Amino acid sequence: MSNDNRVSQPGALLLNGFEQLKAGGDLPSPKGAALAMIRLTQKDSTSLADLTHAVKTDPAFAGRLIKSANCVRPVGRRPVASIQDALTILGIAAVRSLALSFSLLSGYRSGNCKKFDYKRYWSHSLVTAVALQALALRTRAAPADEAFSIGLLARVGELALATLYPDKFSRLLERASLDRGLQMPALEREMFAMTHGELTTAMLMDWGMPRIYTDPVFFFENPESANFAEGSRQAMLMHALSLADAIADVCLAADSERRNMMPRLFMLGSRLSIESEALSTLCDSIATDWAEWGALLNVEAASVPPFEEMSRPPDAPALGSDNLMPGGDSFYRMRMLVVDDDATMRKVLTTLLTQCGHEVFSANDGKQGFEMALDLNPQIMIVDWVMPEMDGIELTRSLRKTRIGRGIYILLLTGLEDEEKLVEAFDSGVDDFMVKPLKPRVLGARLRAGQRVIRLQQEIERDREEIRRFAAELAVTNRRLQEAALTDALTGFPNRRYAMERFQQEWSAVVRSGRPLSCMMVDLDAFKIVNDTYGHDVGDIVLKQVAAAIKGGLRGPDVVCRIGGDEFLVICPDTDREAALLCGERVRHAVEMQQIVAGGMYFKASISVGVATRDDSMADPDALIKMADRGAYQAKNHGRNQVATVQPAP
Repeated sequence: MSNDNRVSQPGALLLNGFEQLKAGGDLPSPKGAALAMIRLTQKDSTSLADLTHAVKTDPAFAGRLIKSANCVRPVGRRPVASIQDALTILGIAAVRSLALSFSLLSGYRSGNCKKFDYKRYWSHSLVTAVALQALALRTRAAPADEAFSIGLLARVGELALATLYPDKFSRLLERASLDRGLQMPALEREMFAMTHGELTTAMLMDWGMPRIYTDPVFFFENPESANFAEGSRQAMLMHALSLADAIADVCLAADSERRNMMPRLFMLGSRLSIESEALSTLCDSIATDWAEWGALLNVEAASVPPFEEMSRPPDAPALGSDNLMPGGDSFYRMRMLVVDDDATMRKVLTTLLTQCGHEVFSANDGKQGFEMALDLNPQIMIVDWVMPEMDGIELTRSLRKTRIGRGIYILLLTGLEDEEKLVEAFDSGVDDFMVKPLKPRVLGARLRAGQRVIRLQQEIERDREEIRRFAAELAVTNRRLQEAALTDALTGFPNRRYAMERFQQEWSAVVRSGRPLSCMMVDLDAFKIVNDTYGHDVGDIVLKQVAAAIKGGLRGPDVVCRIGGDEFLVICPDTDREAALLCGERVRHAVEMQQIVAGGMYFKASISVGVATRDDSMADPDALIKMADRGAYQAKNHGRNQVATVQPAP
């Protein structure tokens, strides 16, 4: 696969939406001393002494910086003890990334989103950061110090959604927790018109993170949809980030869940050619480093058992006449819930099932059993028929009315073999029954039958998941095609087709509301001479840098599109004539001041800008565009490098 086959990042439509979010000022962003350090690193004139002095103003950051330097110092080199040595090892780019990361961690430890677990979010992010740093040292997919920041910020879009939309995101999280079959990206797109992954990537790009890092971040949650060349640096970083994220999941999981997560962990490790034993050792080291970083950053770090211990399968019981799972089927650990008001029966069943290696819970009546079933989502329930509060039949009927309860295999215990009663039980949704007193061999045979049904359900669910995954990939492909159809490949701006569709939308809105609407036609002066003299390759570079200057001179709501070779259309909603002229002058000045470097040469560029504002004489958007075009023509005739309008002042 060629490296020219680039992946699709958030397109023009999403980036325009992100610009509006950014303009609102509520996005998570660095503050205080960290912001000062970031700005300092962006100046070419900044010396090591200047940066050292800035770091010293924040003792907490200084300690974290020295810790980061010691994590990546060459083997055999003495430990780093001074800020200057740390800066020498890490470099300017890493210091900027670390200042950004630690500032966000310090400033957004809590918030107003009730269902968003801020403590867990930062604990998970810190494990991911430590894990990705360790994997980067092993795979060389990225510098280890920068890998730490990539891991810490890989899910910052979730934090942004919780910050921007605390109530809406809280409702989304609650909805997802009630129905585990729902997909978070689909819910996010439905509610916010973007996913947390897309928002993460847009934020990292805005903070200046190189695309070679943002591309893997964009795809690490769904690596199958990426088209990186096999073995490329981006592919390695994406797989490393997926593995780091999975390591964090294991570290923060409940003890009862960790063992079942290990196969996926080793599968992800195999993509990086890391053997299971080596990965277990590496994960133990990561857990230790997580605890050290957690103490330094005041982030909660849980105690994690040795990964090699978690990777061993649970001890299965020896086969015998009283074993509940004898026969041809291999041992299969299941999550079970026993519901019986008889304490002795509960204890007998719990002991038998636990000895066979199953995960067993118990409830002493139907009401408690119903609540526990919805919380635990067991695969099998063993339910007594006669109980106070809610009997076995009523419990079964109630469960079958819920989404979770419909998939549970229910075995009913009864002291009667009344035909009518058993028909009633099956009509209520019971899957099987067993007459007391218990016979372990018979119970084992019935559980094996239930196991076959459960496995069949899981196969069906895997097929459904495959269909959902295919549908998601198809949606991604369709989105890429749509973005490609509406985006200019050279500048990344929306193209003429998008411009006309967007202009028509804005026109319809102002016709209804009566708000002002202006536009600008921007024409690059003497661009043909550049192409004819230096060639189209140099011309393309000049055009891209001019486009960047134009965008830098615009306001947040303005929409700039490339509609021709050297022509740009700017749509200015809610803008009158005077404001549009001021905006045009700001754009003209930005281009004039831009120093353009192309082909080893330096260029100065200028633009002619025509401005027009909608009035009652205009029948459609074309009339407004033509009026702006006449202004641009007038600007060129009067000497270029100026802003003009043919409309008189009102």
